[in-house]
Amino acid sequence: MIKVNKKGEVWVFAEQHRGKLEDTSLELLSRGSILAKQLGVKFAAVLLGDNNVKPLCDKLIHFGADKVYLAQHPLLEHYQTNSYNKVIYDLIHKYEPQIVLFGATPTGRDLAPRLASAVKAGLTADCTDLQIGSHEIKKTGEKYDNLLMQIRPAFGGNIIATIINYDRWPQMATVREGVMPMPEANGTRKGEIINETVHINQLDLPIEIIAEHIQAKKVNLKASRVIVAGGAGVGSKDNFKLVYDLANCLGGAPGATRAAVDLGFIDRDHQIGQTGTTVRPSLYIAVGISGAIQHQSGMSDSQKIIAINNDPDAPIFNVAHYKIVGDLNAIIPMMIKAIKEKV
Repeated sequence: MIKVNKKGEVWVFAEQHRGKLEDTSLELLSRGSILAKQLGVKFAAVLLGDNNVKPLCDKLIHFGADKVYLAQHPLLEHYQTNSYNKVIYDLIHKYEPQIVLFGATPTGRDLAPRLASAVKAGLTADCTDLQIGSHEIKKTGEKYDNLLMQIRPAFGGNIIATIINYDRWPQMATVREGVMPMPEANGTRKGEIINETVHINQLDLPIEIIAEHIQAKKVNLKASRVIVAGGAGVGSKDNFKLVYDLANCLGGAPGATRAAVDLGFIDRDHQIGQTGTTVRPSLYIAVGISGAIQHQSGMSDSQKIIAINNDPDAPIFNVAHYKIVGDLNAIIPMMIKAIKEKV
């Protein structure tokens, strides 16, 4: 027996801060629009903020949204869990979407679980892929079509799990930054902007925000076409200068594994992998990186990968296009010398 699921819309929470949309929300628009087309439903973005965020609606439409639910109120200027949760909770009950997606940002990781609990729905965190599929319950023979396949690493990244939710609505997930491609904007695209009435007051904001300070990231790994990343095998913080030198020589950015960050070789803004940033540069040079699956999940889609390691059996060589077995302390200076001589 095939059970037909609900036909509600697919939604993406369009996270913005100070009038700027988060990249993760824009990335989600690319996959969200595909999911909506597969389901034959409308695709919508949900935008909350003060009275200055309306211009973002056109950008969301240009990047793929069919419609934008716009909730504006002076008390929504700064993100707070209670107020944002209440507004989106009301919208979900009003329109009954079948899928609601969030970026796995600090805001998304705070808001999505609270909202899932409020609407009594399931939530899969830190997904790396989303697909539409079907599932059959063997005990009863019931088959559910058009389910959201929520794919993410599990058991410390050692397996890839597919999680489904066939009896709670909406289906909800947070998606890691950088795992979805950034869509191309279409400036001629048209869509619908729906202005929503917001029912909140000061009592819905138990915290008073006196001042907000946002510390800018020291490096934009996602925008870097060349990345030179170091692992624990680099050996020391002083030796990590080789990674910086090679990156500078190539006009790229320095990256690192979690192990290198934990050892204090470099700060966390440079971390790549399951618990860091996902990147797709034109060139990725892995220096002293063994290649644990947790790190591979954040860089394996790079166009060209060069790995330098003194262990010929290092897992990183399984994803590398070019493999150099040897001492990085001898190899990197030779690479730098050759590049400078060519320039």
